[in-house]
Amino acid sequence: MFSQTVEYALRAAVFLADQGKACTTPEIARATRVPAPYLAKVLQSLSRGGIVRSQRGLHGGFQLASDPSQVTIWDVVQCVEPIQRIRACPLDFSTHRTSLCPLHKKIDSALEAIELAFRGSTLADLLAEPTSSKPLCPVPVVVSLDRSRSDRK
Repeated sequence: MFSQTVEYALRAAVFLADQGKACTTPEIARATRVPAPYLAKVLQSLSRGGIVRSQRGLHGGFQLASDPSQVTIWDVVQCVEPIQRIRACPLDFSTHRTSLCPLHKKIDSALEAIELAFRGSTLADLLAEPTSSKPLCPVPVVVSLDRSRSDRK
C-alpha cells in the first residue's frame, strides 16, 4: 500500500531517532539497507520537510531535527508522499458533490484510520515498543530444505 520511498524514509528516520547524532549517508544506507543514491534523495525530501537537518564538515551528516517524541510517522510520510484524503468525488460527478459515494466514503474512512494511527505514533514510540524485535535489527532468515513442502499450494 505504501511505496518504497515511504518505507525508506521511515527506516532512515527511525535509524536517526535511535542514533541521536549526525550520521553520514553511507552509514544510514548500510544500517537501513537502502541504496545510497536513493537514500540521498529521500534525505533531501526529509530535510526540506524539516524532519532532518544536514551538517557539513568533520562530524557532519544527517540527524533528526527534533526530539523523536515530537516526530510522528505521519510527519515523515507527509514529507515524501503525502496521503490525500478524499474530500470530493474524484470523478467529479455532480450527484456526488454533497456527499461521497459508498466506495469513496469507504476509501476515505480507511485513509482516515491510517492518518489517525500515524499521527498518534512517534518515532520514540516505535523505539520504545515492548518487543523482542527492535526496529531495523536483522531478522534471522529461516531456510527450508524440504522442497516438497514449499512447492505445495
